[in-house]
Amino acid sequence: MSETTDKTPKRTDAELLARFRDSVSQPKGSVLLGFEMISVDQAAKQVEALFDAREDFANPMRQIQGGYLCAMLDDVMSVACMIASGMTHVAPTLEMKTSFMRPALANGAKLRGVGRVVKWGRTIAFTEGEIWDADGKLLAKASGTAMPTPFANFKK
Repeated sequence: MSETTDKTPKRTDAELLARFRDSVSQPKGSVLLGFEMISVDQAAKQVEALFDAREDFANPMRQIQGGYLCAMLDDVMSVACMIASGMTHVAPTLEMKTSFMRPALANGAKLRGVGRVVKWGRTIAFTEGEIWDADGKLLAKASGTAMPTPFANFKK
């Protein structure tokens, strides 16, 4: 990983959380999913976010279609990569494997996504993520690989 240098501003977890919550440049896909960052833990290379369990994400059985859950997982794992890099890199997803544990109901509740970096290498990052329902039940789990890429435009 490209380590942060003395020239890189050191931000606390709370400052990074505020930065993500105040971002006016949130990707439209994240906005569609209802992405709301709730936790940043730089030491653990982990983030948590809430997502909307919207009815328009549902299949005919009123369960959220798996592609939306995959997008939620991709969001939290990608943001975890940004956090792990000290906000110097983004990490486009190279591959992702998802396991669906139980149906996610499209009931208007919030889903909690957790993303973390398991290993950060020079050219590949290994990530994991989970989606949990409001009752704390695991709905879906993913592992992925991503390609760390310098990203200087995020900083103000």
